[in-house]
Amino acid sequence: MNDEAATVVADLEAGIGTLTRLDAASVDATVVVVEPTLRSIDVARRAVAVADEQRQGRVVVVANKVADGGDRARIEEAFGDRVLVVVPEDPAVDAADRLGVSPIDHASSAPAVEALESLAEALGLVSE
Repeated sequence: MNDEAATVVADLEAGIGTLTRLDAASVDATVVVVEPTLRSIDVARRAVAVADEQRQGRVVVVANKVADGGDRARIEEAFGDRVLVVVPEDPAVDAADRLGVSPIDHASSAPAVEALESLAEALGLVSE
């Protein structure tokens, strides 16, 4: 292994099954994505609990597709003590998906893209 730092981001299947099988020593941070629905919040709460129990690094909660203040409040109430990154519902993301391109390439100043940049900062993936 070389001395250079490596960053690996893995997009795991929804739910908590994979989290229960990860080796704690191999995880620096766990990102839990939650949408503002009761079912999603329930699953995300369980995922956060498993990540804590398994000592899978710091936990960052990403509130995805947040349409309004009510959505944000519901998620903040459920995860208020966690690092929270709010990604607003954004038509630029849907447009990029229809075009088959990355949202950052399609609309780099879109609100959702800017929110995801703040996620990279929260994870320490952005160098000044």
